[in-house]
Amino acid sequence: MTAAQQKAQRARGSGRLATKSFGGHTRLDTFYQEGCAKIRLPKSFDGRMEAVLINTAGGLTGGDHIDWTFDVAEGTHLTATTQACERAYKASAFTAMVETRITVGAGARADWLPQETILFDRSSLSRRLDVDLADDATFLAVEAILLGRKAMGERMETGLFRDRWRIRRGGKLIHAEEACFTGDIAGLTEERAVLAGGRAFATVLFCGHNAEAHLEPLRRLLEGSEGGVSHWQDKLVARVVAADGFALRKKLIPVISHLRNGASVPKVWTL
Repeated sequence: MTAAQQKAQRARGSGRLATKSFGGHTRLDTFYQEGCAKIRLPKSFDGRMEAVLINTAGGLTGGDHIDWTFDVAEGTHLTATTQACERAYKASAFTAMVETRITVGAGARADWLPQETILFDRSSLSRRLDVDLADDATFLAVEAILLGRKAMGERMETGLFRDRWRIRRGGKLIHAEEACFTGDIAGLTEERAVLAGGRAFATVLFCGHNAEAHLEPLRRLLEGSEGGVSHWQDKLVARVVAADGFALRKKLIPVISHLRNGASVPKVWTL
C-alpha cells in the first residue's frame, strides 16, 4: 500500500449471508457484517427471505472496497436488494471496488435486485459479479446504471466504470460479459452503437429452465424501447436504454414483476 493510500481514509465493508430450509420456509443460517456493509432482513410472510443491503458510508469513492457473499441453500429463495441507489462520487485517486459472490443450491432461487447505481462525473468504479448455480437453480439479476442525475443537470463526462459478470451452472461457464466505459464517457455514450445519448441503461439476466417462455412476453413489454431481448441455452438477456432514471425504472418494473411470477419489486424500491 502506498503512502497516499495509507493517509487517505477509505470505506471498507463485508457482508455474508447464508440461508437454510426449515419447515418449507427460508431461514437464516449464517449472518456476518463488518465495516460499512450492513444487512437488514424485513419480516416476510411468504416463506421467502429478503435481504436489504446498506452502505453506511453513503456512497463510494476512489479506494473504497465492499464485498457481499450469499449462499442460497437447497430449496430456499432469497431476494437481495439495496436500501437506496448506490452512488459513486468523484475520485481524486484510485478506484472503488464492489465484489458480489452468489451461490445457489439445488432447486433454490436467488433474485439479485439492487436499486440503480448513480455514477457522478469523474467517478471511478469497478464491480464484479460471480454466481455459481446448481443444475436446477434459478437466478435473476438486474443491474441499472445512471450516468448522473438528469433532473439535477448532472452528467458523467469522464471517469471509469467497469463491470464484470461470470455466471456458472454446475461448474460450467454459461454467461460472461465485460463492460468498460472510460475516458470521454459523454462522447462515447452519444454514439448510436452505445447508448445513443441515453443517460440510463440496464441489463436483465434470467437463468432458468423456463427462460424461453419469457422471451415473447418481455419483447412485448419492451416494445418501442431502446434495447432488446434474446434467449439461448436456458438463459435470457435483456438490454434496456432510457433517457433518464425515471423512464428506465418505468420499463424495468413490469419486466422484473413478470420474471418474478407476478411479484412486485422489493418494497424499498418504492419508499
